[in-house]
Amino acid sequence: MRGRAIVCGFTVFLGVLGCVNPGPNVRLDDGKDYYRTLPEGQHALRKITDPRMIPDFSKAFGNVAELRDAVNHSINYMAKPSSKTFFPKSGISHAQVEKSLFAFRDLLDSKKTATQLNEELRKRFDVYTSVGCDDQGTMLFTGYYTPVFDASLTRGGAYQYPIHKLPPNHIKDPITGDTLGRRRADGTIDANYPDRAKLLSSGELKGLELAWLTNPFEAYVAMVQGSAFLRLPDGTQMEVGYAGNNGQDYTSISMELVKSGKMKREQLNLRSMIEYFKKNPQDFEPLAAKNKRYVFFQPSTGGPFGTINEKVLPLRSLATDKSIFPRASLCFFTTNLPDENGKGNAPYEGFALDQDAGGAIRAPGRCDIYIGGGDDAGERAGHIYAEGRLYYLILKDGQSAKVSR
Repeated sequence: MRGRAIVCGFTVFLGVLGCVNPGPNVRLDDGKDYYRTLPEGQHALRKITDPRMIPDFSKAFGNVAELRDAVNHSINYMAKPSSKTFFPKSGISHAQVEKSLFAFRDLLDSKKTATQLNEELRKRFDVYTSVGCDDQGTMLFTGYYTPVFDASLTRGGAYQYPIHKLPPNHIKDPITGDTLGRRRADGTIDANYPDRAKLLSSGELKGLELAWLTNPFEAYVAMVQGSAFLRLPDGTQMEVGYAGNNGQDYTSISMELVKSGKMKREQLNLRSMIEYFKKNPQDFEPLAAKNKRYVFFQPSTGGPFGTINEKVLPLRSLATDKSIFPRASLCFFTTNLPDENGKGNAPYEGFALDQDAGGAIRAPGRCDIYIGGGDDAGERAGHIYAEGRLYYLILKDGQSAKVSR
C-alpha cells in the first residue's frame, strides 16, 4: 500500500506526513537521530544471546485468529518465486523466514496456553533485535492508515483535484517494482522521468485521471499513503491502490510547514494539516512542489495491500526499511500507543509481520504501524510517535516446521 513503497503505502504514514504529536506519557530524546542510516557492511539485526534480554511473549497472544491471518499473508508471499530475490537480508535467508512462519502458525494452532507458547518460542526460536537508531535497539514508531476521501469519477463542482492512472509508457522492474523510466516511441527507455511539478504542468497526464477529489491536500495525502478509499457521490465506496511512481525523491510537506514557520512541530497531525490548507489554500502548491515524487493509482479490491502485495491488517502489519530488514518476517514490538480515540498513551506489545515499506521509513531506527482505515484510524495513527523495541523471531537451526499451505 504505505506504496508498495506504500511503495506501500509508500506507507508513508502519518509519520511521513509528520504527525508528531506525542502524548503526555511519551518521552523522546531529541538528541537521537532516528533516521541514522546503517553503517556500510553492518546488519540491521543482532541476535540476542542473553536470555534475560528476550521479552516475555505470553501477554501477546490475544486475537489469535487475526494474527494467524497475518501470518498466512506472509506465507502466501514467501511462496512466490520472486520473493527469493530479496534474500538474504541482514544475514537471514528466505528459507529461515519461511520455516519460521510455518512453525509459528503451528504453535498458534496447538491450543497451548499463553505461558506454554512463550516457553516454546524461547526454546525453539532465536530472537533478533533491531540495532535501532543508536546501536542499542531504540526505535521510533509512528502510525499510518488508509484514508477515506470524498471523490467523483468525473470532474465538476467541488471535484477539481485529480489522482492519475499509470501512464501507458511507464516502465518498472517486474520483480522489484522500481521505476525504470518511460518507453520512447522507438522502444528505448527514457530514465529521466519528470518530477511532480513538471508532470502536472505539462499536460501529459490529461486523460489519465482516475478520480477527482475536493481538496488538493487530500489528493496529496492519498499519494503519500499509497492507497485510499474514495466515497463517491452516489454513496458507494471505491478503493484505489498504488500503481507506481515517477522514481523521484520524496520530501515531507509537513517538515516544510515547520521549516517555513507556518506550523509548529507539536501541532502537526493530519486533521490540523487538512484544516490549515483549507484556510490557506495558496500555501499548498508552493510547499507541495518541493516534493518531486508523484504517485499513480489503479482500482483495487480486497486491500489495502503492503509492499509484499498482501493485505495489511491493523496492528499486525509493520512498515520498515526493506533494504535492510527481511520482509514478511515474524516480528514482536513494544512501544506506547494511544487508545482507539487517539487519546493517552499506554504500553503496548504484540506480534506483527513485516509486510510494508514507506517513503520515510529508511533507517534501522524507524518503524511504521498500520492502524486501519477511515477517520478514526487516522486520528489514532496521527498521535503515534513513541520509542520502543522491534524484534524478529527466527526458527533455530535443527528445529522442524510442518510445511502446509
